[in-house]
Amino acid sequence: MKRVNAIFRHPLYQAYYRRLEELEQDRIFCRHQMTHLLDTARIAYIRNLEARLGLDREVIYAAAILHDIGKSLQYKDKIPHEISGEKIAAEILDSLTAENAFSDTEKKMILTAIRGHRKLRKDPEVLEQLLYESDKASRMCFACPADPQCSWSEEKKNREIRI
Repeated sequence: MKRVNAIFRHPLYQAYYRRLEELEQDRIFCRHQMTHLLDTARIAYIRNLEARLGLDREVIYAAAILHDIGKSLQYKDKIPHEISGEKIAAEILDSLTAENAFSDTEKKMILTAIRGHRKLRKDPEVLEQLLYESDKASRMCFACPADPQCSWSEEKKNREIRI
């Protein structure tokens, strides 16, 4: 997981992650911190293995830990986080050292998955659909104390334990 850890340690990642952490400090609804990001990654990786999709583990984890990185800009500047997140992720991925770099194909897969993780488009790429579904499956609406105040529609809420 050398490449994923390089993303996590990246100064730009840390700056946006810390900003989001501060903004969500008192949030009663789902937060977008490492627990959610790694839950999403682990579910995606399990699904990848079960379906024999053949996706690289670090590509899955990279997409998962980056998919909400633009959330602070959604809160502050009203920029949808899948759009700002794709730009931030591209900057991070493009600035990794050669030993931690993802290939151009891998970067494209990761960025497409980040851009598509909120609303699934027709004919999504494999990682894009996997991230979308795993992101939703990681939410524990069935056990959330803030459920009565949540504005998510019933169709979006995860009402059972699933992988």
